[in-house]
Amino acid sequence: MSSKSPLYRKVAGDLRTAIAAGEYGSGARLPAEDELARRYGVSRGTVRQALASLRADGLVTSRRGARRVVLGGAPRLQSFGELRSFARWARSLGEEPGGRTVAVDPAKATEEEAHHLQLPSGTRVFRVRRVRTLSGAPVMVERSTYPERIGRLVAAMDVDEVSHSHQLELHGVLFTDAHHTIDVAPADADDAHLLGCGVGHALLRERRRSTDPAGTPVEWSEDRYLPGTVAFTVHNSVAASALGRQLGEE
Repeated sequence: MSSKSPLYRKVAGDLRTAIAAGEYGSGARLPAEDELARRYGVSRGTVRQALASLRADGLVTSRRGARRVVLGGAPRLQSFGELRSFARWARSLGEEPGGRTVAVDPAKATEEEAHHLQLPSGTRVFRVRRVRTLSGAPVMVERSTYPERIGRLVAAMDVDEVSHSHQLELHGVLFTDAHHTIDVAPADADDAHLLGCGVGHALLRERRRSTDPAGTPVEWSEDRYLPGTVAFTVHNSVAASALGRQLGEE
């Protein structure tokens, strides 16, 4: 086990893989906590953390004092508890991520883009449009706007580059925090062409502003997912809630 990440993540990751592979089907019971603790050479507290992670992702039941039962029909889940790129998230589920850049356009920032990127209105930015795939199937259209210095780096990347964020990290551009807004939007003609759905088809929309360690915005993005391909999870507590609700803007 790697010492670079908490032990519970290794346990949770192995169990996720086993569930996805069908080793534990819908309604099956996972091994008891003490058995898992012996198998991985960890404490029962570590096992409970791993099971809590699976529970937060909607993969197992939440009953304490009993062996967890695997829930059926679970979609691909992405948690907002930690900030991960699309590619890293997909690989964590055993999926093969893909990406194809459709367009990279330098332009003057709109008022909305300038607001979210904290730039003067009309500042030069780069708009990048990509279609993202999971194991070869298109699931999402990604529209990202970058400040010019970052957009130029993206523009130089190969059109089939799977992870822009990884390549940007190599240039010292880090995505460390993000604010997400989730709603539904109708597919436009471009969405329909790239995703193979009908115009007006309801898509899950995630709008996201990402910032670097200094709090400087590095990306304003709007991602549109085909329904049924992903689900998002948020863990709340009385002490701190990561989920906010707001009235629709449209």
